[in-house]
Amino acid sequence: MKTILFFLLVLCAPMLHAQDKLPVIYLPLNLTIHFISPEPIQYVDISTKELIGDLPLKNVLRLKLRDSTKSFSSSVVTVAGEKFIAQYRLLPGYPGVPAAINIVPGDMRPLDISGIGLSQNQLKVLALSLIASRPEKHAEKVKAFGIKGQLNHVYTVGDYIFLDIGYHNRTNLKYDIADFRFDVVDKKVTKAANNQSVEVKPEFVLLNQAAFTKNYRNIFVFKKMSFPGNKVLRAELSEKQLSGRVVTLSISYQDILDADTLPN
Repeated sequence: MKTILFFLLVLCAPMLHAQDKLPVIYLPLNLTIHFISPEPIQYVDISTKELIGDLPLKNVLRLKLRDSTKSFSSSVVTVAGEKFIAQYRLLPGYPGVPAAINIVPGDMRPLDISGIGLSQNQLKVLALSLIASRPEKHAEKVKAFGIKGQLNHVYTVGDYIFLDIGYHNRTNLKYDIADFRFDVVDKKVTKAANNQSVEVKPEFVLLNQAAFTKNYRNIFVFKKMSFPGNKVLRAELSEKQLSGRVVTLSISYQDILDADTLPN
């Protein structure tokens, strides 16, 4: 029996020691705290039923005591993002402690999950680097209703495709964006054959711009795709008004194959 107890103590000691080293967050009575993550939160575990939590935003975890009249001893909170996991020890606190906690790199441990790809934050950093540079190529162009659209560049990194698309409004009428839709269609498609299209949704869109007066530019990120040579990827920009202008830019599969590697 003594041998078994000794073995259990040896086995549990590293785990107890690891928990002692967790970052400590203080939770006073009648106070809600918020954990702010640099990327969308995928999973949360709270080790006690004395606490309740929810995700008011994709990257914010909100915690508070279930019953503020009861005593609270301690708890361990686990937060997992797309690429990290972080754990915190919650202890009874006092008024005046911070109510917003940023999950910083020093608190994170990396997650290596096969197939999860890049996080939204990583995609944003890469897209920002592209839009900060001046476009050098114009692979595809289209003109309609005083609007000139063009595919500035196609980049690739890993399993992701970055489309740099821009528009120039040559009229004095502001363009209010109703929708930006991508679908794969036949090269020779008619309005009566719209049911043949297959919509493709971006994994990430850099800017959420509602309108533009003269110029519009955005970065759209897709997971790796392929389609036959008799089809094209159609980028359709539509206006809000009843007689709104619709500008359709066709991107060939060759444009995708000719993509450049994303510069460092």
